[in-house]
Amino acid sequence: MESLKDQIVVVTGASSGIGKAIALSLAGHGAEICLVARRRELLEKVAKQVQALGSRGHACPVDLTKDEDIRTLGERVQKDFGRVNILVLCGGAISHGALDKASLADLDLLYRSNVRGHYSMLQTMLPLLRKGPGQIVFVNSSAGLRSPATVGQFAATQHAFRAIADSLRDEVNADGIRVLSIFPGRTATPRISKLFEKEGRAYEPELLMQPEDIAEMVAHSLRLPRTAEVTDIRIRPMKKSY
Repeated sequence: MESLKDQIVVVTGASSGIGKAIALSLAGHGAEICLVARRRELLEKVAKQVQALGSRGHACPVDLTKDEDIRTLGERVQKDFGRVNILVLCGGAISHGALDKASLADLDLLYRSNVRGHYSMLQTMLPLLRKGPGQIVFVNSSAGLRSPATVGQFAATQHAFRAIADSLRDEVNADGIRVLSIFPGRTATPRISKLFEKEGRAYEPELLMQPEDIAEMVAHSLRLPRTAEVTDIRIRPMKKSY
């Protein structure tokens, strides 16, 4: 397995849930982490956890719906590190509702957060990833593979996210950049807790996957020798509770 020691990692959605778990897992393998999300106070807490693992964590507040935030982050990473070895795209928004009632405002927010914001992150970080050569992880969703009832808006953004990943892989493999998409089912995170509440169902996190389950799969894939590339991982809770 390859070492991640001293590699520069940028993780969106790093303040909680799957993004946080991935950040801590990669820090445990020696990587230096740029923690990206909206709320500085949460990022600083995660940065302290990274430091407790013997690595370095940097709180980088960014709102993915704001182009200026993303440009500023790119300038900071260029100035401080001059490279990016791993980019993990995990942040974003979620909203469920029947298509005849779901608002256009919700669709606009989902598009800005889940598609356009991460597309902008990719364009910003690709020149730094090419210096690696780097690796890119798209943390998608089971909604990126199918579109059940009431999930149409969210699924549309996740299908777009998958299309970007697949196209990008064909474009950058020649540069030595690996691209992984992972499609988790429901995972015990604050976001899914709120979703269960909205659905009027009991939230039983012990019946769902844990963020660390996803992080373990991502870390393993990133550490594979360069003779292999994992392109897609589908992972589900063992017990079907929804």
